[in-house]
Amino acid sequence: MPSPFDPNTQNHLTESKIVVALERIAEAFRVLLWNESKAYNLSTIQIQLLIFLAYHDQAKCSVSYLAREFNMTKPTISDSIKVLKEKKLVEKHDNPADSRSYTIKLTAKGHNIATHAAAFSTAIETPLSKLPDNQKQAMLSGLTSLIYDLNRNSIITVQRMCYTCSHYRATEGKHYCSLINAQLTTNQIRLDCPEHASVV
Repeated sequence: MPSPFDPNTQNHLTESKIVVALERIAEAFRVLLWNESKAYNLSTIQIQLLIFLAYHDQAKCSVSYLAREFNMTKPTISDSIKVLKEKKLVEKHDNPADSRSYTIKLTAKGHNIATHAAAFSTAIETPLSKLPDNQKQAMLSGLTSLIYDLNRNSIITVQRMCYTCSHYRATEGKHYCSLINAQLTTNQIRLDCPEHASVV
């Protein structure tokens, strides 16, 4: 079977070139996250957890949700949370409705590290900002469709994007959100929406 990592295949298939391009970008993310983790003596997943906790509501800040978010087991996430707690970067808050569960909150120190570490994305956002608007919109549209397809095939689990939301409608190639009763442009399609409601 032809492989996109075979240069001969790349020469004939545009999708193979895109696969390799995405792999290179994934490598850039790994390098940038690794640099942040070294700076704070943390693992890359611990840095990712801090960043997630800083920018998402408390309903999403449980071990169960984080395990689904990062495609990891609960014990793996629990171990990382334990380390972050020992370093005084997070605190555990008991759930009054369920004594067996708890939510995780950042301490002031943890929030400071999270906001500084999140700036790693600037290295990727800066070159993207130099692209023409039509090129950025085409890229966003293609990547959003790819993520949706990966989600439908259970390769990516948790998604809070418009395409997987019960408020979303698509009619004759146009996007519509019933929550705000408005048509959406391609640029308004969200990948991480706080008001996302999963399709039952």
